[in-house]
Amino acid sequence: MAAAGIDVSKLAFLLQYFDTSYIRTPPGMLKIAQLVNALIGFICAEMASDRFDGASNWFSFVAMTGFWVTLLLLAFYMLHLLEKLLFIPWPQAELGYTALWSALYLIAGVVAALKGGEEEALAAAAFFGFVGMLLYGADAFLKYKAWRSGAVTHGTGVPPGATEMDMEVPAEEGMSPTSANTNYPAY
Repeated sequence: MAAAGIDVSKLAFLLQYFDTSYIRTPPGMLKIAQLVNALIGFICAEMASDRFDGASNWFSFVAMTGFWVTLLLLAFYMLHLLEKLLFIPWPQAELGYTALWSALYLIAGVVAALKGGEEEALAAAAFFGFVGMLLYGADAFLKYKAWRSGAVTHGTGVPPGATEMDMEVPAEEGMSPTSANTNYPAY
Protein backbone atom coordinates (compact mmCIF):
# COMPACT_ATOMS: atom_id res chain seq x y z
CA MET A 1 0.00 0.00 0.00
CA ALA A 2 1.37 3.41 -0.97
CA ALA A 3 1.53 6.34 1.41
CA ALA A 4 -1.42 8.10 -0.26
CA GLY A 5 -3.67 5.12 0.38
CA ILE A 6 -3.52 3.79 -3.19
CA ASP A 7 -2.96 0.09 -3.61
CA VAL A 8 -0.20 -0.04 -6.24
CA SER A 9 -0.98 -3.61 -7.24
CA LYS A 10 -4.61 -2.68 -8.02
CA LEU A 11 -3.45 0.38 -9.95
CA ALA A 12 -1.03 -1.73 -11.99
CA PHE A 13 -3.81 -4.23 -12.66
CA LEU A 14 -6.07 -1.46 -14.01
CA LEU A 15 -3.33 0.20 -16.04
CA GLN A 16 -2.55 -3.02 -17.90
CA TYR A 17 -5.87 -2.51 -19.73
CA PHE A 18 -5.24 1.18 -20.43
CA ASP A 19 -4.49 1.45 -24.16
CA THR A 20 -3.09 4.80 -25.31
CA SER A 21 -2.92 3.78 -28.97
CA TYR A 22 -6.50 5.03 -29.50
CA ILE A 23 -5.49 8.67 -29.04
CA ARG A 24 -3.14 8.34 -32.03
CA THR A 25 -6.06 7.51 -34.34
CA PRO A 26 -8.08 10.26 -36.09
CA PRO A 27 -11.17 9.70 -33.87
CA GLY A 28 -8.93 9.72 -30.78
CA MET A 29 -7.24 12.96 -31.83
CA LEU A 30 -10.67 14.48 -32.47
CA LYS A 31 -11.78 13.51 -28.96
CA ILE A 32 -8.68 15.12 -27.42
CA ALA A 33 -9.26 18.28 -29.48
CA GLN A 34 -12.93 18.31 -28.41
CA LEU A 35 -11.92 18.08 -24.75
CA VAL A 36 -9.38 20.92 -25.01
CA ASN A 37 -11.81 23.07 -27.02
CA ALA A 38 -14.60 22.51 -24.48
CA LEU A 39 -12.39 23.52 -21.56
CA ILE A 40 -11.14 26.69 -23.23
CA GLY A 41 -14.63 27.62 -24.41
CA PHE A 42 -16.04 26.99 -20.93
CA ILE A 43 -13.42 29.24 -19.35
CA CYS A 44 -14.17 32.00 -21.88
CA ALA A 45 -17.93 31.74 -21.25
CA GLU A 46 -17.45 31.83 -17.49
CA MET A 47 -15.39 35.02 -17.77
CA ALA A 48 -18.41 36.91 -19.18
CA SER A 49 -20.05 39.47 -16.92
CA ASP A 50 -23.23 38.66 -15.01
CA ARG A 51 -25.51 40.55 -17.37
CA PHE A 52 -24.86 37.89 -20.04
CA ASP A 53 -25.77 34.95 -17.82
CA GLY A 54 -28.21 33.41 -20.31
CA ALA A 55 -25.70 33.14 -23.14
CA SER A 56 -22.87 32.26 -20.78
CA ASN A 57 -24.80 29.54 -18.96
CA TRP A 58 -26.06 27.97 -22.19
CA PHE A 59 -22.54 27.86 -23.63
CA SER A 60 -21.19 26.45 -20.36
CA PHE A 61 -23.84 23.72 -20.37
CA VAL A 62 -23.01 22.69 -23.94
CA ALA A 63 -19.25 22.79 -23.33
CA MET A 64 -19.22 20.94 -20.01
CA THR A 65 -21.77 18.29 -20.95
CA GLY A 66 -19.82 17.67 -24.16
CA PHE A 67 -16.59 17.55 -22.16
CA TRP A 68 -17.81 14.93 -19.69
CA VAL A 69 -19.54 12.71 -22.25
CA THR A 70 -16.53 12.86 -24.58
CA LEU A 71 -14.17 12.11 -21.68
CA LEU A 72 -16.32 9.12 -20.76
CA LEU A 73 -16.28 7.85 -24.35
CA LEU A 74 -12.51 8.34 -24.52
CA ALA A 75 -12.10 6.31 -21.32
CA PHE A 76 -14.37 3.59 -22.74
CA TYR A 77 -12.17 3.35 -25.84
CA MET A 78 -8.89 3.43 -23.92
CA LEU A 79 -10.04 0.78 -21.44
CA HIS A 80 -11.72 -1.35 -24.15
CA LEU A 81 -15.04 -1.12 -22.32
CA LEU A 82 -16.91 -0.85 -25.62
CA GLU A 83 -15.97 -4.47 -26.19
CA LYS A 84 -17.75 -5.42 -22.97
CA LEU A 85 -20.91 -3.40 -23.62
CA LEU A 86 -21.99 -5.04 -26.85
CA PHE A 87 -25.71 -4.49 -26.18
CA ILE A 88 -25.26 -0.80 -27.12
CA PRO A 89 -25.06 -0.02 -30.87
CA TRP A 90 -21.96 2.16 -30.47
CA PRO A 91 -21.58 3.41 -34.07
CA GLN A 92 -25.16 4.69 -34.16
CA ALA A 93 -25.04 6.03 -30.60
CA GLU A 94 -21.85 7.98 -31.24
CA LEU A 95 -23.14 9.23 -34.60
CA GLY A 96 -26.24 10.58 -32.86
CA TYR A 97 -24.22 12.12 -30.04
CA THR A 98 -21.65 13.83 -32.27
CA ALA A 99 -24.30 15.14 -34.70
CA LEU A 100 -26.40 16.49 -31.81
CA TRP A 101 -23.41 18.14 -30.17
CA SER A 102 -22.34 19.69 -33.45
CA ALA A 103 -25.79 21.31 -33.69
CA LEU A 104 -25.73 22.39 -30.02
CA TYR A 105 -22.30 23.97 -30.47
CA LEU A 106 -23.63 25.83 -33.53
CA ILE A 107 -26.50 27.22 -31.46
CA ALA A 108 -24.21 28.07 -28.53
CA GLY A 109 -21.72 29.74 -30.89
CA VAL A 110 -24.44 31.85 -32.53
CA VAL A 111 -25.89 32.88 -29.15
CA ALA A 112 -22.43 33.81 -27.87
CA ALA A 113 -21.59 35.65 -31.12
CA LEU A 114 -24.76 37.74 -30.87
CA LYS A 115 -23.63 38.97 -27.45
CA GLY A 116 -19.94 39.03 -28.43
CA GLY A 117 -20.09 42.63 -29.63
CA GLU A 118 -20.74 43.73 -26.07
CA GLU A 119 -18.59 41.18 -24.23
CA GLU A 120 -15.14 40.03 -25.43
CA ALA A 121 -15.28 36.84 -23.38
CA LEU A 122 -18.41 35.76 -25.25
CA ALA A 123 -16.79 36.64 -28.57
CA ALA A 124 -13.96 34.27 -27.67
CA ALA A 125 -16.46 31.65 -26.52
CA ALA A 126 -18.29 32.02 -29.85
CA PHE A 127 -15.05 31.22 -31.68
CA PHE A 128 -14.61 28.06 -29.62
CA GLY A 129 -18.28 27.24 -30.15
CA PHE A 130 -17.80 27.25 -33.91
CA VAL A 131 -14.58 25.23 -33.57
CA GLY A 132 -16.51 22.73 -31.42
CA MET A 133 -19.19 22.54 -34.11
CA LEU A 134 -16.52 21.70 -36.69
CA LEU A 135 -14.81 19.13 -34.44
CA TYR A 136 -18.02 17.32 -33.58
CA GLY A 137 -19.21 17.63 -37.18
CA ALA A 138 -16.00 16.01 -38.43
CA ASP A 139 -16.39 13.25 -35.85
CA ALA A 140 -20.01 12.73 -36.93
CA PHE A 141 -18.88 12.49 -40.55
CA LEU A 142 -16.27 9.85 -39.65
CA LYS A 143 -18.87 7.92 -37.63
CA TYR A 144 -21.35 8.12 -40.52
CA LYS A 145 -18.76 6.81 -42.99
CA ALA A 146 -17.83 3.98 -40.62
CA TRP A 147 -21.49 3.11 -40.01
CA ARG A 148 -22.30 3.07 -43.74
CA SER A 149 -19.29 0.84 -44.46
CA GLY A 150 -20.36 -1.60 -41.73
CA ALA A 151 -17.30 -1.00 -39.56
CA VAL A 152 -17.45 -1.73 -35.85
CA THR A 153 -15.96 0.45 -33.13
CA HIS A 154 -14.89 -2.41 -30.91
CA GLY A 155 -13.21 -5.77 -31.03
CA THR A 156 -10.84 -4.84 -33.83
CA GLY A 157 -7.55 -5.33 -32.08
CA VAL A 158 -5.76 -7.12 -29.30
CA PRO A 159 -5.97 -5.14 -26.06
CA PRO A 160 -2.83 -4.54 -24.01
CA GLY A 161 -1.89 -7.46 -21.81
CA ALA A 162 -3.64 -9.94 -24.13
CA THR A 163 -2.31 -12.17 -26.88
CA GLU A 164 -3.90 -13.50 -30.04
CA MET A 165 -4.49 -16.78 -28.18
CA ASP A 166 -6.49 -14.90 -25.52
CA MET A 167 -8.73 -13.53 -28.24
CA GLU A 168 -9.90 -16.93 -29.44
CA VAL A 169 -13.31 -17.90 -28.14
CA PRO A 170 -14.27 -21.56 -28.19
CA ALA A 171 -17.25 -22.38 -30.35
CA GLU A 172 -20.50 -22.69 -28.49
CA GLU A 173 -22.48 -25.87 -28.70
CA GLY A 174 -24.05 -26.14 -32.14
CA MET A 175 -21.78 -23.49 -33.67
CA SER A 176 -18.91 -24.09 -36.01
CA PRO A 177 -15.55 -22.67 -34.92
CA THR A 178 -15.64 -20.20 -37.81
CA SER A 179 -18.94 -18.69 -36.71
CA ALA A 180 -17.82 -18.08 -33.11
CA ASN A 181 -17.20 -14.48 -32.13
CA THR A 182 -13.41 -14.30 -32.39
CA ASN A 183 -13.28 -10.54 -31.89
CA TYR A 184 -14.53 -10.55 -28.32
CA PRO A 185 -11.62 -9.98 -25.90
CA ALA A 186 -10.88 -12.58 -23.25
CA TYR A 187 -10.21 -10.17 -20.36
